[in-house]
Amino acid sequence: MTRVVRETDFPTLKLCQRGKVRDMYDLGDAFLMVATDRMSAFDVIMPDPIPGKGKVLTQISLYWFDIMASLVNNHVITANINDYPEASQPYAAELEGRSILVKKAEPLPIECVVRGYITGSGWKSYCKDGSVCGIQLPEGLVESDQLSEPIFTPSTKEALGKHDINIDFDEMTRRIGAPLAQQVKDLSLSIYKKGANIAEEKGILIADTKFEFGILDGEIILIDEVLTPDSSRFWPKSTYVPGGPQQSFDKQYLRDYLLSLDWDQSPPGPKLPQDVIDNTRAKYVEALALLTGNRHGL
Repeated sequence: MTRVVRETDFPTLKLCQRGKVRDMYDLGDAFLMVATDRMSAFDVIMPDPIPGKGKVLTQISLYWFDIMASLVNNHVITANINDYPEASQPYAAELEGRSILVKKAEPLPIECVVRGYITGSGWKSYCKDGSVCGIQLPEGLVESDQLSEPIFTPSTKEALGKHDINIDFDEMTRRIGAPLAQQVKDLSLSIYKKGANIAEEKGILIADTKFEFGILDGEIILIDEVLTPDSSRFWPKSTYVPGGPQQSFDKQYLRDYLLSLDWDQSPPGPKLPQDVIDNTRAKYVEALALLTGNRHGL
């Protein structure tokens, strides 16, 4: 039976942040990042967790952090709980498989979104004026079309409970400066292209994704999570047909369910039926299995 962790409570450790999914503890020289089973959609945390989800996110992120190390350094120190500081050892059972000891970087206040296919809010924007975040796209695209080249479409990183806001590259430059903005854009596109090629070989199309970067000792490093079903749209390659919505290995299934309800997308989130919980979990576990070849005891 999968142990469900909706929220961690480690009384002898210093909790410094509880996000939509991750609980962060300050261990002095490092942060302990714990991926819980909380599920958010439309920036609202659902009342029901998805069992094992935090483990899936952690294992997929570790897979990609390792692969992308040749492109950019990251914040991972170790995910081996035996190497964690002594203070965290009493909580080893809860930390196993869903936590990473990470370096303390200064996060950039930008969500770095890359789109390889036209879908979601990008499709809505395109239907309105033919552009996404100030980038004019060719006429005649249909929903879920692959773009000739991936595009970088940043957004703001808002506080918990608020919606991130799409911005153009000029606005991003004003916020963080031109050299840094260009570096982050180039890195985001490189990481996406490498990841998308690898995933496609394994039967997954990564339609779009978002990255987060931080600054550590003057260097840009990759932080948070990478190319997971929480931060990306994963589509089965075998069923991909442009011209409408796609099947997915991500939380789009949950979003579609929520959109069928009479809910205004403000807290609290609606209670989820068991079949929606089970199906969401199955999609995440399948994504992990396809990418990494294992289910990590899930």
